[in-house]
Amino acid sequence: MVGFDENKKIAAERAAMVRYHLQGRDITDPRVLEVMGRLPREAFVPPAYASQAYADNPLPIGVGQTISQPYIVALMTQCLRLSGNEDVLEIGTGSGYQTAVLASLARRVYTIERFHELAESAQSVLSRLGFDNIEYYIGDGSCGWPEKRTFDRILLTAAVPRVPQPLLDQLADGGILVVPVGSESTQMLVSVKKKHGRITTEPVCGCRFVKLVGKYGFPD
Repeated sequence: MVGFDENKKIAAERAAMVRYHLQGRDITDPRVLEVMGRLPREAFVPPAYASQAYADNPLPIGVGQTISQPYIVALMTQCLRLSGNEDVLEIGTGSGYQTAVLASLARRVYTIERFHELAESAQSVLSRLGFDNIEYYIGDGSCGWPEKRTFDRILLTAAVPRVPQPLLDQLADGGILVVPVGSESTQMLVSVKKKHGRITTEPVCGCRFVKLVGKYGFPD
């Protein structure tokens, strides 16, 4: 059980994260700031790293994967321009933290993870926190959602050499897709928009993510 003093310490660290790492940079979306100011990020990291949960850096979560630094989570979410009415496809459930942020801001989240242990752990944490607007799938995220449908927003939390065509096909007209694109060592975060069937791409910033392994991603 977490004591009163520990809860106060965690709350202070969370507030400092929002103030310095998010508001102190270029995160201005009030809904993103509010959600990240209340979600317990420490619940999504291994116990050995709980004391670093609100530091602005990625942390290992097992099987060679990481939970992204808070700023990147906030930036990618802000780029999606969520109003609360969207169906969102997330590629790479990972720890489930980004999933929780999306599920707090969108109508429904569909999330894909290729590692069983990460998918099961994330689902356990998200269920414990009361999220009931998330659909889970274990498989190759580069191929998109297994059922034929489109999404208002798509977010990839792992890098690809190019935007997978199945994800462009599943992006609804008027939708936004945010993805890190590049080599295994360095990428550019880009915002992809579809309007009347036309695709436009806008660079956001340089970044470095773990690679997305799959048919339309990197080879294993």
